[in-house]
Amino acid sequence: MKSKLKKINVAYYFLLPYLLLFVTFIILPIIAAIVLGFTNYNAVQKPEFVGFSNYINLLTQDDIFMQKVLPNTCIFALIVGPVGYALSFLLAWMLSQISRIPRTILALLIYSPSLTSGVAMAVVWKIIFAGDQMGYINYLLMELGIINDPILFLTDGKYLLVIMIIVSLWSSMGVGFLAILAGILNIDTQIYEAAAIDGLRNRFQEMFYITIPMMKPQMLFAAVMSVVNTFSTGAIGVQLSGSSPTPNYAGQLMVNHIEDYGFTRYEMGYASAVSLVLLIIIYSISKFARKIFRDD
Repeated sequence: MKSKLKKINVAYYFLLPYLLLFVTFIILPIIAAIVLGFTNYNAVQKPEFVGFSNYINLLTQDDIFMQKVLPNTCIFALIVGPVGYALSFLLAWMLSQISRIPRTILALLIYSPSLTSGVAMAVVWKIIFAGDQMGYINYLLMELGIINDPILFLTDGKYLLVIMIIVSLWSSMGVGFLAILAGILNIDTQIYEAAAIDGLRNRFQEMFYITIPMMKPQMLFAAVMSVVNTFSTGAIGVQLSGSSPTPNYAGQLMVNHIEDYGFTRYEMGYASAVSLVLLIIIYSISKFARKIFRDD
């Protein structure tokens, strides 16, 4: 009994560094955001308790949030999240069908854009969507005779959010993609052989009846990572357009709204309230994903 308790204590010692970091950088900031969300705080003076005023103002008086930020965030998340997740699964499944060496090379190529810094990514895509005739898209459209004058893709509100979605999808094959690929590769091949004997006729039936049900933990992890990454995205619009806030708030997301009020206007209490709303949204969607992929 004593030796078992000793082993448990040793395990806690190994967990202690992670627990300290988790409490310091996750739990304490969340508690601070919850508390500051009920205050008027400018980062210099003592916080002043204002109750639910920040939340009431957010829903009733913040026209930019209700008319621009929230719709932009919903559109961005509803496209980038599910589509990026579906692409991660499909690409991982297709790679699992080929041999090891080409699979490794292709996996690295697909994963590498997610490692690229936001600045480097913005530089590449700003060249492609440059608002003059030297931009690749403008040059191609003008050469084909589709347009006569260059389109200001990155400063026109009609195009900025669409370009942000394209860029985010291009870089969405992150750790979730690797988790799905690892999950598919770890499924016992004998299960597929047994299913073929029982009457499964093609790869797509294998995917729906064996692959997806056998890797629910990896699917859940990828879904949660997709939700978190999608809702925490914000810098790409500023980097592409070169201005903060983005032109006519066309690419303004909730993260940008938090940064605007927290680090530009120094209204930390209001920014904390917005961040808490964002946290609730992320938690709710993650909870929904957990229900879908839970093991019955």
